[in-house]
Amino acid sequence: MGGTKAGDSTRRARGGRTGDGLAPDDPAALRSVAIVGPMAAGKTTLVEELLACAGAIPRAGSVTAGTTVTDHDPDARRQQRSVAPAVASLTHRNMKINLVDTPGCPDFLGEVRAGLRAADAVLFVVGTADAADGAAAPTSALLAECRRAGLPAVLVLSRLDHQRADEAAALATCREVAAGSGEVLVPVTRTERAADGTVTAVRPLLDPEGPDPTAEDTAEDEDDLRRELVETLIEQSEDEALLESWISGEPVSLAALRTDLATAVARRSLVPVAGVCAPAGAGLETLLDLVVDAVPPPTAHPPLPAHAPDGAGHDPVAPDPDGPLVAEVVHTGTDAQGSRVSLVRVFSGRLTPDTTLNVCADPLRVPAPRDGEDPTGAADAGHGARETVRVNRVYAPLGATLREVPWCVAGDVCALTRLGAVATGDTLCGAEDLVGLDGWELPEALLPVAVTAADRSAQDAMARGLARLAATETTLRVERNEDTHQIVLWCTGEAHADVVLARLRAAGATVEVTDVAVPERETVAGPASGLGRHVKQSGGHGQFAVCRIEIEPLPRGSGVEFVDRIVGGVIPRAYIPGVEKGVRAQLEAGVTPGRPVVDVRVTLVDGKAHSVDSSDQAFQTAGSLAVKEAVAAAGTIVMERLYEVEVTVDDSQLGTVLGDLASRHGRVVGTEPAGPGSTLVRAEVPEQALLRYAVDLRSLTSGTASFTRRFSRYEPVAGG
Repeated sequence: MGGTKAGDSTRRARGGRTGDGLAPDDPAALRSVAIVGPMAAGKTTLVEELLACAGAIPRAGSVTAGTTVTDHDPDARRQQRSVAPAVASLTHRNMKINLVDTPGCPDFLGEVRAGLRAADAVLFVVGTADAADGAAAPTSALLAECRRAGLPAVLVLSRLDHQRADEAAALATCREVAAGSGEVLVPVTRTERAADGTVTAVRPLLDPEGPDPTAEDTAEDEDDLRRELVETLIEQSEDEALLESWISGEPVSLAALRTDLATAVARRSLVPVAGVCAPAGAGLETLLDLVVDAVPPPTAHPPLPAHAPDGAGHDPVAPDPDGPLVAEVVHTGTDAQGSRVSLVRVFSGRLTPDTTLNVCADPLRVPAPRDGEDPTGAADAGHGARETVRVNRVYAPLGATLREVPWCVAGDVCALTRLGAVATGDTLCGAEDLVGLDGWELPEALLPVAVTAADRSAQDAMARGLARLAATETTLRVERNEDTHQIVLWCTGEAHADVVLARLRAAGATVEVTDVAVPERETVAGPASGLGRHVKQSGGHGQFAVCRIEIEPLPRGSGVEFVDRIVGGVIPRAYIPGVEKGVRAQLEAGVTPGRPVVDVRVTLVDGKAHSVDSSDQAFQTAGSLAVKEAVAAAGTIVMERLYEVEVTVDDSQLGTVLGDLASRHGRVVGTEPAGPGSTLVRAEVPEQALLRYAVDLRSLTSGTASFTRRFSRYEPVAGG
C-alpha cells in the first residue's frame, strides 16, 4: 500500500481490507514494543535496520544524514537524536510489529513514558562499547522506568561491530544494575566473528533448524551459552515433567523450551539477551523472531485504571477487541504544514474511520488550552468529557508517512489527524461507555527559562505559539510570574528548552531568552516612625492629609498588620481606611521597586485633616509617603525564597550531592534510605541556587539522581 506524508492530501487505500497486514483483525497478530535505551546506544539505527530487514523501507537511513524514518522531526534532525516517540510498523511472519522509538536523552523522559504507554513490551538497547563509558548510570535509570511501567523486556546488545565492543562487559553491567529486581538476564543468541573480529553472524541458541540445544558435540563457548539458557528456562519452568526429564538426562523438547521462554518473559522473571549488529544485518531477523515468539500479545496487557468523566470510579479497561472503544492519545506532534497528528493506542474495541468519539481527559491533569486560549492562565483541572471529535481516517504510521488502514483493533497503535483541541493524555471513547484512562505520571519540569517578546505583535505570536506547544509538549509548564511579571517556560533540561524555543520561533514568535528574575521580599531591621504629609494648594479645592505611623518587624510569615491608634478624632474615621490602603499598596509595591515589604506591623498614631481639602485619596497618598519614610529610617533586610528540596541519589554519589548542596548555601535537614543503594536527602536551598539545579544535578550524577522542590518560606539572604 502506498503511503503519504502527514499533511499531504490522502486517499483511502484501495488494497486489501486488512491494509496489507497493517490492520490485523486479531490482537494475537500484533506486537507493540518500545525501543528504549541510553543515548547513542543505536536505537534509531536499530529501528531503521529492522524496517529494512522486514521490507517496510527499501534501505536503512542514517541519523547523521537526517534520513531516518523515526527521527523525522526537524528538531530531532538538528540535534541528531530522538526528541519524541515515533512509531514505525512492519510485518514479520504475518505478525504486525509496532516499533515505538523513544529518546535516550534524560531531558525527554516524559516522551519515554509516553512510548512505554503505547507498548506491551520493551526492547532495551545497550551499546556493547558503552560499558567502559559510564553506561551503568543511564541504563539503571531507564531500566527503572521500564520496571515502573510493568512491561516485559528483551535486552538488545547493539553495536557489535564497534572496535571496543565487549558483549560480556555490557551484559555484566546490565546484570549489575538489574540486581535485586528478580529478573534473570540470559543470552538467547551467540555472536560469530571472523579471525579479524568482524561480526559474521548472530545465531539463536534455540534455533529450530539448528542443532539440539541439549547436545554435547558443539563448540565449548556455544555449549556454555546453551547450557546456561536451558538450565535457566528449566529452573523458571512450571512443567515438572520437563525438569524431571532434564535431571534424568533425557532430551528436552525445543518447543517446550520456547514456550517456557515466552512464559517467563511474560511474567517478567526472565529477560532474554540478544545481540545485534545492525549495519551488518546480523541478528535482525533473529530479533524479529524473538519479538514474535517471546513477547506477549496485547491481550496480556494488564487492565488499566480508569475513571468516569466526573472523576468517579470506573472498572479498569481490559484489552478486549470486542469491548467498547477506549483509546488514548499518547503523543501529539505536527506535520510539515503545522497540523496536529495524534498517535493513538487503542486499548479496547476497534477504532474505525468516519466515527464520532467522545473526549475524556484525566481530571487530575490540567488540560491543554484550545487554540487562542492563554497558555499561562489557570485551567480547570476537572474538565472530564469536554467535547466530541470526528475521526475521518485511520492511519498506520511509518514515521511521518501515514498509510491509511480500515481499522485499528485493541492493542494496535495508529495515527489520527484533524482532532481539533484533543491533546496528549486525552481518552477517546464511544458514547455507550464514557470513560477516561488514568494518566501516566509526567516528570516535573524544573529548569526555568524566561522569554521576552520585542513588541505587541511578537507577544501575540508568542501566545499563539505557546498555546500550540501546550498541547504537544506535555512536560512543558508555562508560567506568568506574578512577582516578576516574566513569562517563564519550565522545561526538563537544556535539550528540551532548545526544542521548545526552536518550535516557538518556527511558529513565527520572535522571542529572546533573558535571565530568570527571582522574587525577593524585604522586612524592616527594627522599629521606626515616618511622617506622610500631602498638602497641595493651587487655588480652588486643594489636597490636605498628614499622618504619622510607626513600623516594627513581626515574626516570619506574619504578613502585614495595620493598627489604628488615633484618638481625639485628629483624623476622621472616614479617612483611616484610606491611610491603610495607601500603606498596604506601598508595602506591596515595595520601597525598593520589586521587593514587597512583609512581616511588619504599621501603627497609625497621629495626623491632621482639613475640613474642606482632605479626602480619602489624599490620605492614601499620605499613608504611602509615611511608610516610605519609616522603612527608610528602620533599614531593611532582604529576604529570599527558600525551598524544601528532596534529592534521591545513589549511595555512591551521596558525598558529591551533599557537597554541592553546601556550595549552594543549602542546609541539609535529614537523610534516610530510599531503597536498595540509594538515599533521600532533605535540604532547604535558596531559589537562586536552584535555577540550574536540574542541569547541574544531572551532570554531577550522570542522570541517576532526581529531585523535587517545594516553596517553604522567605528567609534573610545568606551573608546579607
